[in-house]
Amino acid sequence: QAQFVESGGGVVQPGGSLTRSCAVSGIIYEVAMMAWYRQAPGKERESVASITAAGRTNYLDSVKGRFTISRDNAKKPTSLQMNMLGPEATGVYFCDIQGGSGALGRWGQGTQVTVSL
Repeated sequence: QAQFVESGGGVVQPGGSLTRSCAVSGIIYEVAMMAWYRQAPGKERESVASITAAGRTNYLDSVKGRFTISRDNAKKPTSLQMNMLGPEATGVYFCDIQGGSGALGRWGQGTQVTVSL
């Protein structure tokens, strides 16, 4: 069973940028969709960006024009470029990769992103 491992988190000042990637330990196949989720403190986890096998992207309204999800390679299937970060972007970010029959791996622990001076 594959394991998803997020990287690229940290502390960034308002207006700053972060590039995050999702590495995979194991093998994934027949990818249908890749997505990034965020769980803010005390809030439910929500999808912030996703991309289908056909290349169709979807973004949370609040991140449109600021976040870009990309399809990369087998070792790191997806990355998320986050620009113009504000305090609302603070939270734990997770990557998820789905196949036609469900999850292709196990969610990692996520990576904290904190936007603060």
